[in-house]
Amino acid sequence: MLDRIARRRIVPVVVLDREEDAEPLAEALLKGGLDIMEITFRTAAAEGSIRRIAKAFPEILLGAGTLLDREQVLRAKDAGAVFGLAPGLNPANVAAANACGLQFSPGVMTPSEVEQAMALGCKLLKFFPAETAGGVGMLKALAGPYGHTGVNFIPTGGIGSKNLLEYLKLPVVAAIGGSWMVDKALVAAGQWSEITRLTEEALALAAGETEE
Repeated sequence: MLDRIARRRIVPVVVLDREEDAEPLAEALLKGGLDIMEITFRTAAAEGSIRRIAKAFPEILLGAGTLLDREQVLRAKDAGAVFGLAPGLNPANVAAANACGLQFSPGVMTPSEVEQAMALGCKLLKFFPAETAGGVGMLKALAGPYGHTGVNFIPTGGIGSKNLLEYLKLPVVAAIGGSWMVDKALVAAGQWSEITRLTEEALALAAGETEE
Protein backbone atom coordinates (compact mmCIF):
# COMPACT_ATOMS: atom_id res chain seq x y z
CA MET A 1 0.00 0.00 0.00
CA LEU A 2 2.73 2.45 0.96
CA ASP A 3 4.59 1.83 -2.29
CA ARG A 4 1.52 2.52 -4.42
CA ILE A 5 0.61 5.63 -2.46
CA ALA A 6 4.20 6.89 -2.63
CA ARG A 7 4.24 6.46 -6.40
CA ARG A 8 1.09 8.52 -6.97
CA ARG A 9 1.67 10.92 -4.05
CA ILE A 10 -1.99 11.99 -4.02
CA VAL A 11 -4.96 10.44 -2.23
CA PRO A 12 -8.27 12.02 -3.26
CA VAL A 13 -10.61 12.40 -0.29
CA VAL A 14 -14.11 11.63 -1.53
CA VAL A 15 -17.47 12.40 0.09
CA LEU A 16 -20.35 10.72 -1.74
CA ASP A 17 -24.00 11.45 -1.07
CA ARG A 18 -25.28 8.99 -3.71
CA GLU A 19 -24.05 5.45 -4.31
CA GLU A 20 -24.81 5.76 -8.02
CA ASP A 21 -22.03 8.34 -8.33
CA ALA A 22 -19.42 5.83 -7.17
CA GLU A 23 -18.64 4.09 -10.46
CA PRO A 24 -18.53 7.18 -12.72
CA LEU A 25 -16.31 8.96 -10.20
CA ALA A 26 -13.93 6.02 -10.01
CA GLU A 27 -13.84 5.89 -13.80
CA ALA A 28 -13.09 9.63 -13.99
CA LEU A 29 -10.17 9.23 -11.60
CA LEU A 30 -8.79 6.27 -13.54
CA LYS A 31 -9.03 8.22 -16.79
CA GLY A 32 -7.01 10.93 -15.09
CA GLY A 33 -4.34 8.38 -14.16
CA LEU A 34 -5.14 7.96 -10.48
CA ASP A 35 -5.85 4.46 -9.13
CA ILE A 36 -6.17 5.41 -5.45
CA MET A 37 -9.11 6.90 -3.59
CA GLU A 38 -10.42 7.35 -0.07
CA ILE A 39 -14.18 7.35 0.52
CA THR A 40 -15.08 8.92 3.83
CA PHE A 41 -17.67 7.47 6.20
CA ARG A 42 -19.33 10.84 6.57
CA THR A 43 -22.47 9.86 4.64
CA ALA A 44 -24.87 6.94 4.49
CA ALA A 45 -23.68 6.21 0.94
CA ALA A 46 -20.07 5.47 1.95
CA GLU A 47 -20.30 1.73 2.60
CA GLY A 48 -22.35 1.00 -0.49
CA SER A 49 -20.09 3.16 -2.63
CA ILE A 50 -17.00 1.28 -1.46
CA ARG A 51 -18.71 -2.02 -2.19
CA ARG A 52 -19.64 -0.93 -5.72
CA ILE A 53 -16.17 0.38 -6.58
CA ALA A 54 -14.43 -2.67 -5.13
CA LYS A 55 -16.54 -4.86 -7.40
CA ALA A 56 -16.37 -2.76 -10.57
CA PHE A 57 -12.77 -1.50 -10.31
CA PRO A 58 -10.58 -4.01 -8.42
CA GLU A 59 -7.49 -2.25 -9.78
CA ILE A 60 -8.17 0.74 -7.52
CA LEU A 61 -6.39 0.91 -4.18
CA LEU A 62 -9.54 1.68 -2.21
CA GLY A 63 -9.54 3.28 1.20
CA ALA A 64 -12.16 4.23 3.75
CA GLY A 65 -11.76 7.47 5.68
CA THR A 66 -13.22 9.06 8.80
CA LEU A 67 -13.45 5.69 10.55
CA LEU A 68 -14.49 6.68 14.06
CA ASP A 69 -15.41 3.40 15.73
CA ARG A 70 -14.92 -0.36 15.56
CA GLU A 71 -18.17 -0.97 13.69
CA GLN A 72 -17.14 1.38 10.88
CA VAL A 73 -13.72 -0.28 10.65
CA LEU A 74 -15.35 -3.70 10.22
CA ARG A 75 -17.93 -2.41 7.74
CA ALA A 76 -15.25 -0.74 5.65
CA LYS A 77 -13.21 -3.95 5.49
CA ASP A 78 -16.28 -6.04 4.67
CA ALA A 79 -17.26 -3.63 1.87
CA GLY A 80 -13.89 -4.04 0.17
CA ALA A 81 -11.65 -1.27 1.52
CA VAL A 82 -7.94 -2.14 1.49
CA PHE A 83 -6.87 0.58 3.90
CA GLY A 84 -8.51 2.84 6.44
CA LEU A 85 -7.83 6.27 7.87
CA ALA A 86 -9.09 8.28 10.81
CA PRO A 87 -8.85 11.95 11.79
CA GLY A 88 -7.60 10.98 15.25
CA LEU A 89 -5.78 8.25 17.14
CA ASN A 90 -8.01 5.69 18.86
CA PRO A 91 -6.16 2.54 20.03
CA ALA A 92 -9.41 0.53 19.93
CA ASN A 93 -9.86 1.32 16.24
CA VAL A 94 -6.24 0.41 15.49
CA ALA A 95 -6.79 -2.92 17.26
CA ALA A 96 -9.99 -3.56 15.31
CA ALA A 97 -8.22 -2.83 12.03
CA ASN A 98 -5.34 -5.14 12.92
CA ALA A 99 -7.76 -7.90 13.89
CA CYS A 100 -9.65 -7.79 10.58
CA GLY A 101 -6.61 -7.20 8.38
CA LEU A 102 -7.32 -3.61 7.36
CA GLN A 103 -4.19 -1.50 6.94
CA PHE A 104 -4.80 1.55 9.08
CA SER A 105 -3.46 5.11 9.27
CA PRO A 106 -4.63 6.99 12.37
CA GLY A 107 -4.57 10.76 12.51
CA VAL A 108 -1.91 12.59 14.51
CA MET A 109 -0.83 16.19 15.08
CA THR A 110 1.49 16.09 18.12
CA PRO A 111 4.71 14.28 19.10
CA SER A 112 2.85 12.33 21.78
CA GLU A 113 0.34 11.05 19.23
CA VAL A 114 3.11 10.09 16.82
CA GLU A 115 4.80 8.05 19.55
CA GLN A 116 1.55 6.40 20.56
CA ALA A 117 0.84 5.47 16.94
CA MET A 118 4.35 4.03 16.60
CA ALA A 119 3.84 1.98 19.77
CA LEU A 120 0.70 0.53 18.17
CA GLY A 121 2.68 -0.48 15.08
CA CYS A 122 1.46 2.30 12.76
CA LYS A 123 4.09 3.77 10.45
CA LEU A 124 1.96 5.56 7.83
CA LEU A 125 0.14 8.33 9.69
CA LYS A 126 -2.44 10.88 8.67
CA PHE A 127 -1.36 14.38 9.70
CA PHE A 128 -4.62 16.23 10.31
CA PRO A 129 -5.72 18.99 10.16
CA ALA A 130 -2.54 19.81 8.26
CA GLU A 131 -2.71 23.54 7.65
CA THR A 132 -4.36 24.35 10.98
CA ALA A 133 -1.88 22.17 12.88
CA GLY A 134 1.17 24.02 11.60
CA GLY A 135 1.46 22.70 8.06
CA VAL A 136 4.88 22.24 6.51
CA GLY A 137 6.63 23.83 9.48
CA MET A 138 5.12 21.35 11.92
CA LEU A 139 6.00 18.38 9.72
CA LYS A 140 9.59 19.60 9.48
CA ALA A 141 9.68 19.76 13.26
CA LEU A 142 8.26 16.23 13.58
CA ALA A 143 10.76 14.93 11.03
CA GLY A 144 13.62 15.88 13.35
CA PRO A 145 13.03 13.30 16.08
CA TYR A 146 10.98 10.79 14.06
CA GLY A 147 12.21 10.87 10.46
CA HIS A 148 14.82 8.16 11.05
CA THR A 149 12.20 5.72 12.40
CA GLY A 150 10.57 5.13 9.02
CA VAL A 151 7.40 7.00 9.92
CA ASN A 152 5.66 8.62 6.94
CA PHE A 153 2.80 11.11 6.85
CA ILE A 154 -0.20 11.81 4.65
CA PRO A 155 -1.05 15.43 5.48
CA THR A 156 -4.70 16.27 4.89
CA GLY A 157 -6.72 19.40 5.55
CA GLY A 158 -6.35 22.67 3.69
CA ILE A 159 -4.13 21.23 0.96
CA GLY A 160 -4.74 21.98 -2.72
CA SER A 161 -2.98 22.57 -6.00
CA LYS A 162 -1.41 25.80 -4.74
CA ASN A 163 0.44 24.32 -1.78
CA LEU A 164 0.78 20.58 -2.39
CA LEU A 165 4.37 20.93 -3.61
CA GLU A 166 5.44 22.47 -0.31
CA TYR A 167 4.38 19.25 1.40
CA LEU A 168 5.64 16.81 -1.22
CA LYS A 169 9.15 18.23 -0.93
CA LEU A 170 9.40 16.82 2.60
CA PRO A 171 11.02 13.36 2.82
CA VAL A 172 8.60 12.28 5.56
CA VAL A 173 5.56 12.95 3.36
CA ALA A 174 4.46 9.86 1.43
CA ALA A 175 1.53 11.62 -0.21
CA ILE A 176 -1.01 14.37 0.39
CA GLY A 177 -4.74 13.99 0.84
CA GLY A 178 -7.05 16.47 -0.85
CA SER A 179 -10.56 16.91 -2.16
CA TRP A 180 -10.28 19.71 -4.71
CA MET A 181 -10.23 17.34 -7.70
CA VAL A 182 -13.29 15.48 -6.39
CA ASP A 183 -15.23 18.47 -5.04
CA LYS A 184 -18.78 17.60 -3.97
CA ALA A 185 -20.23 20.19 -6.34
CA LEU A 186 -18.46 18.58 -9.31
CA VAL A 187 -19.67 15.14 -8.29
CA ALA A 188 -23.25 16.33 -7.76
CA ALA A 189 -23.26 17.95 -11.21
CA GLY A 190 -21.74 14.90 -12.87
CA GLN A 191 -18.75 16.89 -14.10
CA TRP A 192 -16.69 13.76 -14.71
CA SER A 193 -14.51 15.23 -17.45
CA GLU A 194 -13.58 18.15 -15.20
CA ILE A 195 -12.67 15.73 -12.40
CA THR A 196 -10.46 13.86 -14.87
CA ARG A 197 -8.81 17.13 -15.94
CA LEU A 198 -8.14 18.22 -12.36
CA THR A 199 -6.76 14.78 -11.54
CA GLU A 200 -4.37 14.89 -14.48
CA GLU A 201 -3.26 18.37 -13.42
CA ALA A 202 -2.67 17.30 -9.82
CA LEU A 203 -0.69 14.21 -10.85
CA ALA A 204 1.43 16.29 -13.21
CA LEU A 205 2.31 18.63 -10.36
CA ALA A 206 3.18 15.73 -8.07
CA ALA A 207 5.21 13.94 -10.76
CA GLY A 208 7.17 17.11 -11.45
CA GLU A 209 8.17 17.31 -7.79
CA THR A 210 9.09 13.63 -7.78
CA GLU A 211 11.39 14.13 -10.77
CA GLU A 212 13.22 16.92 -8.97
